[in-house]
Amino acid sequence: MQLDLNLLTALDALLEEESVTGAADRLHLSAPAMSRTLGRIRRATGDQILVRTGRVMRPTPRALALRDEVRALVLRSAAVLAPERELHLGTLQRTFTVRAHDALTTALAPVLTQQVSSSAPGVRVRFLGEASGEDNDLGRGVVDLQIGSSSPTSSAIDHDAAGADELVGVARSGHPILTAPVDLDRWVAASHVIVSRRGRLRDRIDEHLESIGRSRTVVASLAATGAAVEVVRATDTLAVLPASVAAQLGADVAQFRLPIDLPLIPIILAWHRQFTADIGHQWFRTLSRDALLTNGG
Repeated sequence: MQLDLNLLTALDALLEEESVTGAADRLHLSAPAMSRTLGRIRRATGDQILVRTGRVMRPTPRALALRDEVRALVLRSAAVLAPERELHLGTLQRTFTVRAHDALTTALAPVLTQQVSSSAPGVRVRFLGEASGEDNDLGRGVVDLQIGSSSPTSSAIDHDAAGADELVGVARSGHPILTAPVDLDRWVAASHVIVSRRGRLRDRIDEHLESIGRSRTVVASLAATGAAVEVVRATDTLAVLPASVAAQLGADVAQFRLPIDLPLIPIILAWHRQFTADIGHQWFRTLSRDALLTNGG
């Protein structure tokens, strides 16, 4: 049997009003439409539900026995289908999976982990590195929140611009290049390390330098930002990092303004549309956005 839950709402109105006309007015239907619905209810239940006695209609014994249960079912279904309005962080049990570039994770993870732990002890956060190529992990539910620099192209993915980050140069404290303002000649003459998950020995900075007829020497490529920072700490090499990351490196690593003009890096939060109205996901998105802004995004 195919169940039409609309019949429950109609039955509830009929039992409450004990009148086809009254139930029709209550549900904003015509009297003939409500009469047809009553006929469907009678066929479904095998009972007359309402019978005419003189000028009024009276519920049958079966209808009286069903009245409270029908009312409870209607109220319960309304609660199930209504939007969530309250989030109880103290009892929330959930795992959120975040995918982001290594540098963004370095800046975001400490703040976000601390805030989540203090406000929602039952929530865990899993940080994943960037995928090796195109993927549909947001659509498949493997990733709850993706943070990057590009806006998604799929209509199934919602997104929000959380801000932008500036690129800065970093060097070990006491590096000779820091004794004077860092100009282009001194900067390109130094040795550089870059961060590349794929092990590339050039990036968009090299493309920019090539466009103005200059080049630099890249002596190493590291898959992780933390590893690149350790090389900078131990040698006279330079690196280019997001300002939000550079701000957390401590006194033994200094940052300086780059002698070239590079565009700001947009920070885009993306998630599957199925989570847009989810109040738990909304809370986590807001927390992530605030953590990024706190760290210079």
